[in-house]
Amino acid sequence: MSENQEVIEKIRIKKPKWLRVKLPTGENYRKVRTLVDQHKLHTICESGSCPNMGECWGEGTATFMILGNICTRSCGFCAVQTGRPDPVDEFEPGRVAHSVKTMEVKHAVITSVDRDDLSDGGASIWVQTVKAIRHQSPQTTLETLIPDFAGKWDNLQKIIDVAPEIVSHNLETVRRLTKEVRIQAKYDRSLEALFRLKKGGMRTKSGVMLGLGESHEEVIETMEDLRSVEVDILTLGQYLQPTAKHLPVQEFIHPERFDEYRKLGLKMGFRYVESGPLVRSSYHAEKHLF
Repeated sequence: MSENQEVIEKIRIKKPKWLRVKLPTGENYRKVRTLVDQHKLHTICESGSCPNMGECWGEGTATFMILGNICTRSCGFCAVQTGRPDPVDEFEPGRVAHSVKTMEVKHAVITSVDRDDLSDGGASIWVQTVKAIRHQSPQTTLETLIPDFAGKWDNLQKIIDVAPEIVSHNLETVRRLTKEVRIQAKYDRSLEALFRLKKGGMRTKSGVMLGLGESHEEVIETMEDLRSVEVDILTLGQYLQPTAKHLPVQEFIHPERFDEYRKLGLKMGFRYVESGPLVRSSYHAEKHLF
């Protein structure tokens, strides 16, 4: 075992008790598990190794991931597989909509891998998915957790035109760490995407991971940057290293610090702040429909 691997193992062993996650269980969890398998759906819950999968699936909810499960980007934090994606599945929007209806989902969260291989970044499938869900489940509200479409703003406009109740795009980390954490992304491009969404009339949301080596001052600066483009909803959570190949955790942030950020975010003007060690961007998403 190399010196770096030994350090990583020590960090894993010293994971604090407030990061303990309950194992998936229960009838509702099994029901969602069956639907996901039966309809050949992808969920960020699984692909992203979300620590809340047991809780959310146990409550009968899930965040669906469209456009396959292979991403064209290779972010240092993300557990989703990187490589050459499969061809676009034109039947996927209908399958997702059918599952939303079958599960009687009241508030659905849809996300996707980055598809920089497609001329529209996958925007057409996004639009079809939103329309299909609304056709089959007109009472269901929607949150779309979207990519930056590589700065091709005509594709972003297609999302604005179908007007989901909430549109989310995650900044993920502070400016200084962006090149390391989000290798093909740009901090200012993400801010511009959020700005354009807000000017298009969307209720906007963004998420940031902590524990990657950012300073307290950088977290505050990032929160201020998000407020400067009038983001409505902020989520702050602890970064957890998915595999030994991913970026190591530099610090485990205490729950009290997360609570301080929550209070500060509300003072800054965010309409809603979800802040805690196990918080992820889709966690308690239904509460963000203020």
